[in-house]
Amino acid sequence: MDLSNSNTAKNLEAAFGGESMANRKYLFFAEVTKKLGMKELSKLFKDTANQETEHAFAHFRLMHPELMVDDADSLTESEKKAIAERCLELAVEGETYEYETMYPGFAKEARADRDGKAEEEFKTQEEESREHADMFRKATHTFGLLTSVEHHHARQYTEALEALDGKKAAEKKASGDPATQKWICRQCSMIYDPSSGDPDSGIAPGTAFEDIPEDWHCPICNATKKTFMPYEEEAAVAA
Repeated sequence: MDLSNSNTAKNLEAAFGGESMANRKYLFFAEVTKKLGMKELSKLFKDTANQETEHAFAHFRLMHPELMVDDADSLTESEKKAIAERCLELAVEGETYEYETMYPGFAKEARADRDGKAEEEFKTQEEESREHADMFRKATHTFGLLTSVEHHHARQYTEALEALDGKKAAEKKASGDPATQKWICRQCSMIYDPSSGDPDSGIAPGTAFEDIPEDWHCPICNATKKTFMPYEEEAAVAA
């Protein structure tokens, strides 16, 4: 069935996005209600989230029939490789869109909102406008951080795709210089770059990771400093 350029294709993509969002939203609700001690309600949210996942999978199968695997044993190694490559291609495509277009665009709009609507409101309702400006500033910073995270994810998928074709991965190593050594959060992949620091947390640009206070937390997932590890880059980049 050819769904290219059809309204059905667009509707399937929208439905997949909606069901996927519902899944993560309900899992978040499950976590919140679990902390509140409401075990039965938490279970309800988890069960519903699982159902939304199945709905999303059903839509995605229609969107990408080339990824359907009914009997893996009947597939040749070449066919298995082609399916795996397609998964990685779609992953690279998605992550690249996020770090090249989506998050930079969000950051730009957040800055525009801060300088436009929020500043206009400041004239009539100072406190609310100050809160809005701070919210947009933080959003801009977060989008900027997520840009590097998605770039990192895209690179990982690209390397995995190349590995399927037998290409050897480029050598990677940590910088070794505290002034340039980046650190990555093992929980969310946020990358701390000393050249940028974390101004929103009071960490000035040029601050080496070792000099960050021990009570500092990841600005994306709130993980502790101990969750970070040295970020290894290709030798030419890290040098």
